[in-house]
Amino acid sequence: MELLGDTVFWVGLLQIIGINIVLSGDNAVVIALACRSLPPELQKKAIFWGSAAAIIMRVVLTLLAVELLRLPYLKLAGAVLLLWIGIKLLVPEDEDGDGHDTGGNLVAAIKTVLIADLVMSLDNVLAVAAAAKGSMVLLIAGLLISIPLIIVGATLLIKLMERFPVIIVIGAGLIGWVAGEMTVTDPSIKDWIDANAGFLHTLAPAAGVALVIFIGKMLAKKAALEHERKPAVDISPEADGSSASDNSKH
Repeated sequence: MELLGDTVFWVGLLQIIGINIVLSGDNAVVIALACRSLPPELQKKAIFWGSAAAIIMRVVLTLLAVELLRLPYLKLAGAVLLLWIGIKLLVPEDEDGDGHDTGGNLVAAIKTVLIADLVMSLDNVLAVAAAAKGSMVLLIAGLLISIPLIIVGATLLIKLMERFPVIIVIGAGLIGWVAGEMTVTDPSIKDWIDANAGFLHTLAPAAGVALVIFIGKMLAKKAALEHERKPAVDISPEADGSSASDNSKH
């Protein structure tokens, strides 16, 4: 109850919510991209559980962020992982003819959300931790309040992606941009780049965008060609019945 009457608490809470609104845009993009191919009833589940799990994971990550960000090569590994995720999200899923593997797709979407959020939140959590000023209550409260904001953002993005597919490419490009930024801020090379190759702070993110879109589009085109070459299989009851009757004649 004392916290509820503490002005510092409310100011800190508003700061954390504001930080999450600003910094969670890329997370909402990942969630929308990962869930866009699911049936509508599973989209809501994937968005909710993916967002909730990502926020809980971010609380844990915040406690470790300062130490983690000092580790050399961690951001480089994270950047490679993000590039892979961005490319993967541009390639349409290979759907089976029966279309019953929705549970597997749901789990895969949530996994993608968690992995991407883990990597993309490495820098973001430092700002949240600073606003919390060591208060776990403030930290958890602010992040929990952020869940509906991310859910609403992801839901709106999915609807926009259905109407304007180009947003999918833009979203994947954003992931590539973040990956490029992470590459040049890794502790193992950051000081050298700052002193000798500052232009890489712009070039690396742009290269990340180009890499994700180029490879993603190329693989998507290849997958579409392979899908067209697959022979159509008639699994309708009529087809089964006709084959059964033919066999009975013999």
